[in-house]
Amino acid sequence: MGELSDPAFWLRIVLAVCCGFMIGLERQIRGKPVGIRTSILICLGTALFVYLGLSVQDGTDVARVLGQLITGVGFLGAGVIMNRGDVVSGVTSAAVVWLLAGIGAAIGLEHFAVALVISLVTLSILLGVERLEEVYKELRTGVHRQKKEA
Repeated sequence: MGELSDPAFWLRIVLAVCCGFMIGLERQIRGKPVGIRTSILICLGTALFVYLGLSVQDGTDVARVLGQLITGVGFLGAGVIMNRGDVVSGVTSAAVVWLLAGIGAAIGLEHFAVALVISLVTLSILLGVERLEEVYKELRTGVHRQKKEA
């Protein structure tokens, strides 16, 4: 019960929920398969497993816990990838699942600033690259070309 009075324990929980929420909100607004609840649970669950791995007193190697989490999360992420004919979808969502686990692991290891920075960088990539793609498509179709004078 000592961990329930430990502020670092609660900071892990709050940060995992916040980081998962931020990324999950972006995914849910876009109608992607990994939304708010799933993102929070991946981040929180990974933080919990790393925390538990650290608390084992029998000399358990935390790197082994991380390795098993990476394997399990890879399997989870593979579940959102779909192949429909020549089109493969869900790869970005699978990468987000993998990254959420990394953020959760950072939180579990008390690398709070790293987790927050990576969450913000992830959001910047998810939002910023889409804007870049929109501009690129407009440039390809000639929307920004100057009109010829008659």
